[in-house]
Amino acid sequence: MIKRIVALFAVLASLATWAEAQEVKVGVNLPYTGIGAEFAQLVDRGMELYLKLNADKVKPYTIKLIKRDVKNPGGADAKIAVQELLTQENVDILAGWIYSPNAIASAPIVTAGKKLAVIMNAGTAHITNMSPYYVRTSFSMWHAGYAMGEATSKILKAKTAVVGYTDFPPGKDSLAAFKRSFEAAGGKVIDEIPMGGAGAVPDFTPFFQRAKDKKPEVFFVFVPAGDHAAAVVKTYAALGMKEAGIKLIGPGDITQDTKLQAMGPAAVGLVTMHHYHADLDNPENKRFVAAWKEAYGAAAVPDFMAVGGYDGMALIVHVVQALKGKVDAEKALEAVKGWKFASPRGPISIDPVTRDIVMNEYLSEAVMKDGRVFQKVIGKIDAVKDACKEQKIGPCAPK
Repeated sequence: MIKRIVALFAVLASLATWAEAQEVKVGVNLPYTGIGAEFAQLVDRGMELYLKLNADKVKPYTIKLIKRDVKNPGGADAKIAVQELLTQENVDILAGWIYSPNAIASAPIVTAGKKLAVIMNAGTAHITNMSPYYVRTSFSMWHAGYAMGEATSKILKAKTAVVGYTDFPPGKDSLAAFKRSFEAAGGKVIDEIPMGGAGAVPDFTPFFQRAKDKKPEVFFVFVPAGDHAAAVVKTYAALGMKEAGIKLIGPGDITQDTKLQAMGPAAVGLVTMHHYHADLDNPENKRFVAAWKEAYGAAAVPDFMAVGGYDGMALIVHVVQALKGKVDAEKALEAVKGWKFASPRGPISIDPVTRDIVMNEYLSEAVMKDGRVFQKVIGKIDAVKDACKEQKIGPCAPK
């Protein structure tokens, strides 16, 4: 009898261990309330949609999302949220990060916690150098900014530019990336205009008037997507900058899919460089957009933040399968090196050296088509790496 009881306890203990290994806890930090709540929803829905569409790829494991609200881009709340996820929830993997300041502030905690941490939006280039556990499935500002600088000279044939940027790390990265490549290709940045912070939408009028007075051929603008971008297009139209012969260009943040239709005819003519928009013509994106509308409503549309969450969850599921549900951070880092995936944005991979994403960049122009603003691809650069790390510029250089 005693032997049977001991054997039964051994079986129960084995089953408990097996069940524990089947569930992987992913700690998600996003600004679910406050100025970034809309962005958080997009990333959150992207993660959830991947799990819904790819349930067979997840089995036999269960992904449990444990969510914390970081509230704002200030950094302090993000540090608390990440620490709680690590110490109170004992998560296996960390994910999220809308704003760069939050990812920067979290880096020491991520390093101390020794958990794989998947950045799904924050785009300041050197962030992945700040912790060996960061892996990025979104973008670096240098992906689009550097490519846009080269395209502005070689494709748009512009010789002069003014740069306007939101004065926080991603804005400074965009300025540096665009200026470096544009001037290397023979162009000249004749003014650089910091345009307020990310915490609130400023009145852009004085900044845009200053740019207009410089009479550049192009005005390159980086602001956070959302209400900032909508205000940019409105101000550009109100000041008659198009009629003055100044073309508005920038990364795809200024033509965010969720805001584009509300911009209306004022958006027509904008030229952007980015890795994703909902009008991309490939089978994976058509499937993704259709599933998004079915899940969240016919009027709903995914954007680059949604794709960052979707692809980030694809990477997490890959890690879980590769490690058979037992997520060791060091083994997880090895599993993501060189990972490839057929994303809605096109083919992507993780650079095994930098832990940053490699992807296509699309040069697109906003046009009217069938009564809606449509982003028409007019150029493409394949397999773009983060130029800041490739060229070992400033804090992007290996430590």
